[in-house]
Amino acid sequence: MGSPFLGEFLGTLVMILLGDGVVAGVLLKRSKAEGAGWMVITSGWAFAVMAGVFTALACGSKAAYLNPAVALGFAVSSGNYANLLSNVAAQLLGAFCGAVLVWIHFGPHWKETPNPPAKLAIFCTVPAIRSAAWNFTSEVIGTLTLVFVVAAIFSKQVAATGPAGGLGPYLVGALVWGIGLSLGGTTGYAINPARDLGPRIAHAVLPIAGKGGSDWSYAAIPIFGPLLGAGIAGLLIRWIRF
Repeated sequence: MGSPFLGEFLGTLVMILLGDGVVAGVLLKRSKAEGAGWMVITSGWAFAVMAGVFTALACGSKAAYLNPAVALGFAVSSGNYANLLSNVAAQLLGAFCGAVLVWIHFGPHWKETPNPPAKLAIFCTVPAIRSAAWNFTSEVIGTLTLVFVVAAIFSKQVAATGPAGGLGPYLVGALVWGIGLSLGGTTGYAINPARDLGPRIAHAVLPIAGKGGSDWSYAAIPIFGPLLGAGIAGLLIRWIRF
């Protein structure tokens, strides 16, 4: 029953459900997690990625990319683009559906929250200081780090030193946690075009109580910044030959 498309779809859905879910818990009024802060958000996203990777693997995706940028980075490093478009389609669809489930789950809390920007921040990233060049650079650096270190975790050199392969999902989750803590404070560390675009579309089309605009003027940065960062990482991986 499993397939690569199903794995990427369900893995990304679970990642967004838990990742956007922790942001909703922190930002929405009368949630028991209201005001819990950045440490809770970055931790929740780390666990969300870990859960998504396990789900994708179990449902048929051996790669468990969950991220068009990661899929692109490894396509560049390997020279194999055969499944790139189908992976991206599954990830975008999964991200959209995961965001819809977050909206459903927190049903009465949207009306209780009077702040439209906070509601938008649950679905997609918003920069701390809006500066297109710097925000784009942050997304490039964050995603380059993600793709390069993921490749290092699963490299033959690391595998030869111990059981890194079996620990892969935990290590990737820890990496995302580290990126969030160290590099995420500038833009909210999208580092994943599907993670930002799918939920942003959901925000635009869902009847969310008291929502504002979906900030489409910023949307290109968390799409193309991660793609460029991943492409650079793929070239580095190919050159180093992990």
